Amino acid sequence: MQTFTANEAKTRFGELIDRVQREPIQVTRHNRVVGVMVSAEDYKAMRAFYANRLRHTLKQSAEEAVSKGLTEEKLKQLLSDDN
Repeated sequence: MQTFTANEAKTRFGELIDRVQREPIQVTRHNRVVGVMVSAEDYKAMRAFYANRLRHTLKQSAEEAVSKGLTEEKLKQLLSDDN
């Protein structure tokens, strides 16, 4: 992964946009990574991946809760302010 300083990224922005179509680019400021630029296609793929992973985790959690006896009524009791 290539690295640009924040100043380089600012002054060579057009080049940066072209390069991120091929690979992610790190942006640093004061020798610290402050961001990573990726192509719109890569960003969309990452969002889809994490959304699918979240859906899978939620489904798994719900199935486990049901298998351990959590019902709608018990959930309402747990979430109520009357506890």
